[in-house]
Amino acid sequence: MARKAETRMTPLKLFSFTMVGLWLLIAAFPFLWTFWGSFKVQADFLSKADWMNAVRGTNTLEQTGSTFTGQGYYGAWVTEDFWFNFKNTSIVVFFTVVISLTFGTLGGYALARSGFRYAFWILMAALVFRAMPHITLVSGYLLWFFEWNVWGILPTTIIVLVAINQPFTLWMLHSFFKNIPKDMDESAMVDGCTRFQAFRHVIVPVMWPGVITTGLFSFLLAYNDFTVAVMLLSEENETIIPAINSFMGTTQVEGKVMYAVAAVVSATAPLFVLILFFQRQIVSGLTAGAVKG
Repeated sequence: MARKAETRMTPLKLFSFTMVGLWLLIAAFPFLWTFWGSFKVQADFLSKADWMNAVRGTNTLEQTGSTFTGQGYYGAWVTEDFWFNFKNTSIVVFFTVVISLTFGTLGGYALARSGFRYAFWILMAALVFRAMPHITLVSGYLLWFFEWNVWGILPTTIIVLVAINQPFTLWMLHSFFKNIPKDMDESAMVDGCTRFQAFRHVIVPVMWPGVITTGLFSFLLAYNDFTVAVMLLSEENETIIPAINSFMGTTQVEGKVMYAVAAVVSATAPLFVLILFFQRQIVSGLTAGAVKG
């Protein structure tokens, strides 16, 4: 009887499930609609006569002989070489995350274990820089990049993204390290480890979920960046977000909307895979940051 009482659907539970389901539907609808529309022609996806054309594929059937078509994906990946933009993004993301986490873990550990007051002011300065708009920081670099002839290339963008991302990684990893008792470091050093060996073999394995969580946010910053990439990269070195924007065209130049739609779906898919693959580490990292050791 007690078990049946626990599983009984109360009005509060019903309301909660309804609200969560409604929120999921609203949040997922734009992507699901875009995914569905990416297999249609522009006349259906942006139909002004009847929005049901996007569901039925009326014009898609007339133009291609089928209610679904992969023309958008072929046009984006093959005709417009979107694979090259994806490669550029992969390079930028990889080096941004690796460099940010390397300096972030070392700096966060040093600040967390430092007994000096300057550690607090360093974190405050980092917070100020993190709060500044990206365009403000990028504009300060432009003159020097032109002078040194390093504008338009991927390493320059990586350096700027690391500089923008570093305050965030310092704050995140510092909080994780603060939650790990100092006794662990001291015990390892009593057993013969150096400070760096204690950090590498004892501390990092314990807070690995925190590193994964911070790395994910660093990944999202570099992967979804538009401002830095559009200001610092030449057209031949564009990453995926500026490339998608160029597919949309302008008021003077007709765009290739379905190429952009297909590219958006292609760019979003890896994010779902990443979240599903690291979901346990992400949840562990987020909860670990809120628990005192």
